[in-house]
Amino acid sequence: MAARGHVQDPNDRRLRPIYDYLDNGNNKMAIQQADKLLKKHKDLHCAKVLKAIGLQRTGKQDEAFTLAQEVTVLEPTDDNSLQALTILYREMHRPELVTKLYEAAVKKVPLSEEYHSHLFMAYARVGEYKKMQQAGMALYKIVPKNPYYFWSVMSLVMQAISAKDEKLAQTMFLPLAERMVEKMVKEEKIEAEAEVQLYFMILERLGKCDEALEVIRGPLGEKLTSELQSRERKCMMLYRRLERWPECNALAQKLLLKNPDDWQFYPSYFDSLFYLMDQPWSPPEEGEHCSEGSVHHTVVEVVRFVEERIKAEDGKDSRSLRGPYLARLELIHRLRERGYPEENLPGEPLDLMVQFFRMFGDKPCCITDLKIYLHLLAPDQHVQFINRLSELVPLGEQGEDGFTFPEDTKSLQRHLCVCQLSRALGLHHSLDVSGKLRLITELKAHYRHGLKFGSTALKTELQFSDMYCLMAAHVYIDLWTETGDEDMVWQGLGLLEEGLSHSSSNAQFKLLLLLLYCRLGAFEPVVDLYSSLDAKHIQHDTIGFLLTRYAESLGQFAAASQSCNFSLRFFHSNQKDTSEYIIQAYKYGAFEKIPEFIALRNRLNQSLHFAQVRTERMLLDLFLEADIVLSLEESVKAMSLSSEEDDIPWDSLRDNRDLTVFTNWDPKERQLTDEHRIRSLEEESMWLQIRSLTLRLLASLTASGHAPSQQNSEISNENGVGDKSSLLRSLLSQLNQTLQTAAQIAEKHVQYPLLGPPSTRLASALSIGSCQCQAAALQLSLHLQELESAGLDESTELQTQICYVFKSLVVQLQEMLNKCKGDLLEMKESKLKTQPFFLENLVFFVETVSVVLWTASYCAKILRPLKSSLQKKKKKKKDANAALPLVVCGFQELTGSLQAILSHAVDHIRGQESGITAQRLASLSLEGTSQEEASFTKAAMDKVQGSYLRSLQEVGDLLKKKAETIKNLKI
Repeated sequence: MAARGHVQDPNDRRLRPIYDYLDNGNNKMAIQQADKLLKKHKDLHCAKVLKAIGLQRTGKQDEAFTLAQEVTVLEPTDDNSLQALTILYREMHRPELVTKLYEAAVKKVPLSEEYHSHLFMAYARVGEYKKMQQAGMALYKIVPKNPYYFWSVMSLVMQAISAKDEKLAQTMFLPLAERMVEKMVKEEKIEAEAEVQLYFMILERLGKCDEALEVIRGPLGEKLTSELQSRERKCMMLYRRLERWPECNALAQKLLLKNPDDWQFYPSYFDSLFYLMDQPWSPPEEGEHCSEGSVHHTVVEVVRFVEERIKAEDGKDSRSLRGPYLARLELIHRLRERGYPEENLPGEPLDLMVQFFRMFGDKPCCITDLKIYLHLLAPDQHVQFINRLSELVPLGEQGEDGFTFPEDTKSLQRHLCVCQLSRALGLHHSLDVSGKLRLITELKAHYRHGLKFGSTALKTELQFSDMYCLMAAHVYIDLWTETGDEDMVWQGLGLLEEGLSHSSSNAQFKLLLLLLYCRLGAFEPVVDLYSSLDAKHIQHDTIGFLLTRYAESLGQFAAASQSCNFSLRFFHSNQKDTSEYIIQAYKYGAFEKIPEFIALRNRLNQSLHFAQVRTERMLLDLFLEADIVLSLEESVKAMSLSSEEDDIPWDSLRDNRDLTVFTNWDPKERQLTDEHRIRSLEEESMWLQIRSLTLRLLASLTASGHAPSQQNSEISNENGVGDKSSLLRSLLSQLNQTLQTAAQIAEKHVQYPLLGPPSTRLASALSIGSCQCQAAALQLSLHLQELESAGLDESTELQTQICYVFKSLVVQLQEMLNKCKGDLLEMKESKLKTQPFFLENLVFFVETVSVVLWTASYCAKILRPLKSSLQKKKKKKKDANAALPLVVCGFQELTGSLQAILSHAVDHIRGQESGITAQRLASLSLEGTSQEEASFTKAAMDKVQGSYLRSLQEVGDLLKKKAETIKNLKI
């Protein structure tokens, strides 16, 4: 709205108050002001569009669209109306209408640079690359400026990238783009760096690496100045692709001589060495080794080069650079992989790593640098290595508990690095229980001592000693998982809560607290923790699973709905935002970024997490809002949910989860493996398939049975009933096959590291029988359709079969309820014990009850007219005393049994609520903890207790609502 000041419109003064109201969010006043203006000036189109914007923002989309179309058909050419319509159509998520708007404007004002430019950008929003190419050239003909010409060239490149036929891209689009740029090169019209970048991109995509190299090394390459070493990096990449290893080696050498700390060139330097050794390659007898200079083609030369870089660093007065020291370790790692003799290696890894620690141990990056190369140490060197590092840590200050502490932050960082390396080598894990408890005591003492160094820190700053606290929490988790002693996890929670009180911005504390609370079945404290992480943009996709995985399964339906909305808002805005990024890239000539933006959009549209959240959100809405088939129909219609269409891109689903978001110092054998990732993705995809099929089957339930009963199958097919029946059969068949595959996956019992991916709900759902019961209930709808066609008087066998399913559903629901009976929270021998799986089972029970009730409601809907028709027949025959049809009696038994089961479930929940409320956590004695520690631990226990009560209340309320529904299920 703000970008209108340049428009010299005589009506601008009249429109200004409406703009101001819209800018300030006062949409009702904007509508009123527009109405006043339109009474006086009926032909003021912009006022009408601004009114439409106000209507759109107050939820009156249909009225807004009608008003907008009234102006659009007039094909306005005033800038105010066009800009306002553009804003309106973007808010309506209808960018394709903007293109029509400017197509009309360009026809009326064919020489307008501004309108042609807007038309190009409108095409860019909808990805019409061919039309973008044409619009770019039309613009260049009107105003011959280089940027417009290269907009057209880039649009050709985008046609090549998006082409389904790669041959077409390589033989038509890219060669044409190349010729267009070559024309400008010959005419010496290349002006900007962006134009050279685009030429390079075209040659690279055509595989013309030699030509691309000539461009980079020639006069055009001199224009590449915006990024440091841009030409060199492009040359390096091309040398690698062309396998010109001598040039690659020589160029890497030159660049490392300039900056020995630039790590990106060391891998190319070492790779080229080994390729030259394998060929084998020898330098020419006379002249330069290659166009880039001398080549190091032996290990001796490379070792000498690295050692010289290290000597140069040792002789400097200023702070040493880490690159050369790490390069030596990397070289040892690579030589060992190739079976190079140990005696010829450039040093003993243990001594070199100790030397590295001596020089850089006070830097936080020291742990991440050395962790990569710990595998170079033999197992019998681990303790020796840690002992030698400990000797380099100055500890002087002795505390009351006998521990010696660092005297400054640099010493603290060195000590912390030693502790982290000890854990990474598995020395913490090899301790017995008492050893681990002593370790925890030491880590906590160091943590609390280190707080004094951050006493003047801002609230947003982390404490120097935070990692001690986090590591102690990890050891508590080790003890919990190894011994099953829940006291350990409570004390770990208390310690993390204490850490968060001193360092409120520590994301790792929040993430670990979030994980532990979810594992204990407490979702309530998690919502605020996740919110305080202040996840930005793509993080909603990469770490959002930590929240949404547990939201619904722990019975916090309101919070679950909020969490799903939070994630979906990001995904839905992605489409619009990415279009804007692309437009900005065109405007500023950042052509190489455009394919990256397209790839980002595709990555998010194909996200596994997006598909999961979308599916779970719709199911959650149905479970919460839809009571009977009529309200289920309304909900399905409101969601625009179709049973025929599956909008999940199964073949291109991407797992964008960041499974390494937790800081982790575990040794390699305890860390997440590729096998874990594959199995996790397999489970997640399978659970998504089950949920998606369930959702589509529920949608088909609402679509079924609308047509009147027809004996004639031809008439039935004309009405679409046959199609609906075959769709239902197909979906049920898919669901049954998926459940069989899911059972095989669940039998594998894959165990993930605690800090790895959370296990899906798949195994639990199959174990309690939720999926099987829901499938049986949905299968019933097929029998009911057959009954509807056959009628009640000639379907005794079918009625017997349906009654059997009724009884089976009641038995399955009763068995599910029995698996929900147990204490969520209990106190044994002054120790608090949680059993969160009972809560998850309760949620499965509620979901399954909902599906059974919808099926029962659908059954009632079909049986009512059938019973009524049968009664009319009996009245004519004067057979009023005849027995009720078998299926009607069975249905009455079903509703009675469902009422009893739900009554028992509600009573069980009330009992749980009373039992949990009666637990007096304040009376718990926490041995070996100070009063301050105990207060944090008990606060964590209170949060879990409160969360359980909230979950039980929400589950209980939903069950009561479902119980009320049964009263309406009368035939």
